[in-house]
Amino acid sequence: MARSRLTPERETELYAAVLDLLRESGYDALTMDAIAARTHCSKATLYRQWGSKPELVAKAVRHDQPVSLTRVDTGTLRGDLIAGLELSDDCQMERDSALMRSLIHAVHHNPELLQALRHALIEPEITGVDEMLKRAVRRGEVDAGNPALKLVPHMMIGAFISRPLIDEKPVDLEFLRAYVDAVVLPALGA
Repeated sequence: MARSRLTPERETELYAAVLDLLRESGYDALTMDAIAARTHCSKATLYRQWGSKPELVAKAVRHDQPVSLTRVDTGTLRGDLIAGLELSDDCQMERDSALMRSLIHAVHHNPELLQALRHALIEPEITGVDEMLKRAVRRGEVDAGNPALKLVPHMMIGAFISRPLIDEKPVDLEFLRAYVDAVVLPALGA
C-alpha cells in the first residue's frame, strides 16, 4: 500500500484522534466517518493510507507506545523489566490499560483487528521481552529450561488487565514493580 504525503506531525495528530475516539466510544462504535470528521481528513485518505479500520487502530496504538523494549538493556533481568515498565508513566499506563481492555473485547469478534494488533503491537513487545529473557539466560540469571520463560508475556498482560478488575485501582508503576518482584522473578527463579 502506498504511503502518504502526510507529515509525521499530521500522522501523530491523526493517531491521537483515533485513540481519543477509541477511549470515548470503544472499538465497535468507532467509524471511519467519525475519524474523518474528527481529523478533518477524507475517508478516502484514511483508506488509502491504512486500508481498514483495524489497520489504522493497530498503527495508532503502536505509535502511542514508548520506545521499543528491544532497546532496554540495564545488565540485569530485574533492571530490564523495571526499565521497560518505566518507559510509561502512571497516567499513560492507566490510559493504555483502559484502551487494551476495550480492544481485547473487540478482538473476540474481529479477526482482522486481532491480526493487525498482533503484527503492530503484540509481536514487537513479545520480541522485546524475549530478548530480555535470552540475555538473562546468557548471564545465568535464569535457567534456560525454566517453563515460566514462555509465560512472562502472559503474566505481564494479566497484570495490566486484572488490576482494575480485581482491585478496582488503576495499573501503576508501584503495583507493577511489586508484581515483577513477587510474581515474575520468583517464577523465573531469578
